[in-house]
Amino acid sequence: MNHFSNNIKLLRSRKKRTQNEIALALNLKRTTINALENSISQPTVPQLQAYSKHFGIAIDTLINVDLSRLSEMQFTDLQNGFDVFIRGTNLRVIATTVDPGNNDNIEFVNEKAQAGYVTSFADPEYIGKLPVFQLPFLSKEKKYRAFTISGDSMLPIPSGSVVIGEFVQDFFDVKNEQAYIVLTRDEGIVFKMAENEIAEKHSLRLISLNTEYKPYDVPVSEIKEIWKFVCYLNTEIPEPESDISVIMQTVKELKTEIQSLKQQIKRNL
Repeated sequence: MNHFSNNIKLLRSRKKRTQNEIALALNLKRTTINALENSISQPTVPQLQAYSKHFGIAIDTLINVDLSRLSEMQFTDLQNGFDVFIRGTNLRVIATTVDPGNNDNIEFVNEKAQAGYVTSFADPEYIGKLPVFQLPFLSKEKKYRAFTISGDSMLPIPSGSVVIGEFVQDFFDVKNEQAYIVLTRDEGIVFKMAENEIAEKHSLRLISLNTEYKPYDVPVSEIKEIWKFVCYLNTEIPEPESDISVIMQTVKELKTEIQSLKQQIKRNL
């Protein structure tokens, strides 16, 4: 469904602008603005570009997304440039810090800083106060950030490890069966495997390595940042597997073998 007419009317209303004022800003006639807002005529490509530039919102969003259904927080994010339909090298910008040689630092978001990061991830002043470090084996051409993870959902990567991610500028670049650090408004920072369902469902499916945790979907409109997993750091020596964990793994393998045998028997009947 084309939401363009309702969206431009809503955007004008939120800006408290008259049709005459929008017409002047876009170098169009007021009658043209009225016709577009009331679906009397369809927008031309230059008109779509003019509206997109004026409101700072992607053409895809203006056409395909019903903006009236966005929450106030989502609308604020949209108007601040976090438009999940926008793609391109300079359109999703992050706050960052650099060392004396003008190289990007790796900012460290430890466990205590994570609550503040959810609301201040785009605030240069907040980012500037985070601890920073460098890793010489990482590319200087890419942007990295480090996060402390907690819980056992991504075992064998243990709780308390520091995971380092590479900034993902275009959410459509998320690859299936790869690990990502995902920042959402409701859940905060989560570390999961991902399946990209943006084109079909406008969402990502997040999957834990620990099969005790069920996969779940997150609407892409709720996602603030994505960082592709690069490596992790752990200062503790892993404990040897206990007898019970070895037994459980053996049982799991036996179940798999039995299931395979059952399927083989069925095929031979």
